Formats: sequence, C-alpha cells, structure tokens
Amino acid sequence: MSAAFPFQVQATCPTSGARCATFETPHGAIQTPAFMPVGTRGTVKGVLPRDLRESGSTMVLANTLHLFLRPGPEAVREIGGLHTFMGWDGPILTDSGGYQVFSMADLAQINQDGVTFRSIVDGKSVRFTPEVVMDVQRDLGADVIMAFDHCPTDPTDRAQVQAATDRTHHWLDRCVRQWQANGGLDSGQALFGIVQGGTFEDLRAKSVEAVCSHDLVGVAVGGVSVGEDREHIRKAFALALPLLPPDKPRYLMGIGTPRDFFDAIRQGADLFDCVTPTRHGRNHQVYTSRGRINVRNEGWSRSTEALDPECPCPACTEFPLGSLRHFCKANEMLAGSLLSLHNLYFFHRLLQRMRAAIAEGSLDALEAEVLPRVEARLRPLDAG
Repeated sequence: MSAAFPFQVQATCPTSGARCATFETPHGAIQTPAFMPVGTRGTVKGVLPRDLRESGSTMVLANTLHLFLRPGPEAVREIGGLHTFMGWDGPILTDSGGYQVFSMADLAQINQDGVTFRSIVDGKSVRFTPEVVMDVQRDLGADVIMAFDHCPTDPTDRAQVQAATDRTHHWLDRCVRQWQANGGLDSGQALFGIVQGGTFEDLRAKSVEAVCSHDLVGVAVGGVSVGEDREHIRKAFALALPLLPPDKPRYLMGIGTPRDFFDAIRQGADLFDCVTPTRHGRNHQVYTSRGRINVRNEGWSRSTEALDPECPCPACTEFPLGSLRHFCKANEMLAGSLLSLHNLYFFHRLLQRMRAAIAEGSLDALEAEVLPRVEARLRPLDAG
C-alpha cells in the first residue's frame, strides 16, 4: 500500500466479512465503513461544508463529467482545485462519469475508444476517453480518482454485460497509463479501478482479476443499484466483494439505505456513496430512530415534538416538527437544507454504531434492533 494512502484494518467481525479500518489520504483519514455524501457539481445540495463536517462527514464525492461541463476543469484548477472550490478541506473522491454516460444512454455513442455525447448544458458534442477522464480529474485535484468504466444498462443481459466489462478493462489499462503519465501516486492522487460483471459470477470474477492485475490503492464495485431489484443488487456485490484484496479499501458505488449498509458491510465493503439522504431530505422524507417520516403529513402541523428525539442535528434540536412541516408546505429552502442535514446525521451516526458493533462482535444484534424501526413508516397517530 502506498505511504500516501495507507489502509489499516483494526477490527473484523467474527461471523462475517465486516471490518473496521482507517483509510488515510493527503487531506485526512476516513474511519470505515463510511458513507460519502454526494456533491455532484461541487456542492452537497443545500448543506454548508461546516455543517457537513458537524454531521460526521469525512469524505465527499464530486462528479467529473458534470464539473467538466460546467465550470470546466481549468476553472476549478485556477481557483485552487476542488478543495478550495468546494470549501472542503477533507478528502474528496471524484467519480469518472461512467454512471452518467449510462444514465444518458439516449444521448451517447459508445465505442472502444470512448464516448461521444451531447452536453446537457449547451447541447454541444463532447468526447470522453479514458485519457480525457484522467486529465480532467488531475485538474480537479481530488484525493481519490476513479477509472472510466462502462456501466451496462441491463446487468442481467449477458451479452451486454460481457461487452461492457471487457471495455471497462480496456479503458482501465489506458487510465492507468495516463494516471502514471500524470505523476501517479506522486501527484497526490490515488486511482481506484472499477469491477463490473453484472450478476454473472464468472464475469465478476474475471473483472476482479483484471482490475487487481494493476497495483492500485483501492477497488470499487460498479454496476449495482442501476435500476435492478434488490436481489440482483445483493447478488452483484456479494459475488465481487469477497474476492477483492483484503489489504485495500473496497468502495461499493451507489449504495445508500440502512439495509444496503448491513448487507454490504457483511461482505466486507468499506466505502459507500448515494444521493439518498440529501435527495430524500429535499423531498421532505427523513429517516429517524422511530421510523421513516413524511414531514409534509398534515398530522404533524401542530406537533411540538422533535423530529427525532435521539438526534443532535439542528432540525431536531432547534425546531419543533410542526415548524418543519410548515417550512416544507411553504416551499421554504430551509426545509430541504435542514432535512438533508438530518438524514446525513442519521446515516453517519448509524455507520458509527455499525463500526462499534463490528469491533464488539454485535453486528447481528444491531441490525435486529435498527432495521425494523428505521424501515417502518411513522405516522402522527403512531407517534402519539
């Protein structure tokens, strides 16, 4: 492991593959398992960086493709790189844009060399290749950068998955060469490769072998949570995660519910990202220790109780639930900010409890305690 990005496992679960570790970067250490909030365009929507830190966030994610389109990597570099640009002094990971290419399939043309697509900003034609993706991420200046991958639109279509997986390996070879030409680890950036393979055991194993043939700092598992059902999601990461090197961080991309965390952490996952907490917050849906709440529910309109009596976030300690409900109904910006921040507190506090449970050997007991409550819908009559 690189001296600049050491990864040290401190505790393992006696009954599963779960582990607690420390992943160090030039901008600070991450205690894993850890959740990374998504700041796609350089900001976690509606949440100040200081509040992100208070919520328990240690590493955040930004997106290469969106920042390439606007304001452009040169602008970010001239401003001082993503850390200055985002007002965030902790670790940053940039996604490569592979998922966005998948999500814009109707706008994109993919071949072995790269992808051509129409900009969602101005409609201009844009060409993304592995070399371009590495150069853009170099200019953005994140601590961890991702290889360009091809995410198949249907992870159960073998022919499609085979082609996407092979292309991902070809692109990874080119990404590694360009990353090394840009300075490699001496640049202060760690490159992660991405395992594809859909729900096919042999393709996942082949992809793990191809990605691990490069001596990279960490490995990500992609092609999950792209529209398939939960069983296919679980199968995909269960096939890949146990095969990954035990001495490197394992990043499961796009995962973000409490049940997902328990399932994936048991397989040895270390890092996660998802828009779930902030998107749900902007839509006035929150996770609490008592259950999931739709804050717009009329039954909360005169409630003087806290959103979650067990949560120390500003939404729960400074406002009664009735006020939060009014802010939501009145479309006040503060509503989305407060509820997004609350969900981040909830996620980080849950991961903190999971880390403690792994060390204590009580992960099963924690799941049995937490999931029935957090997955239930809490209505005003239930709260009474």
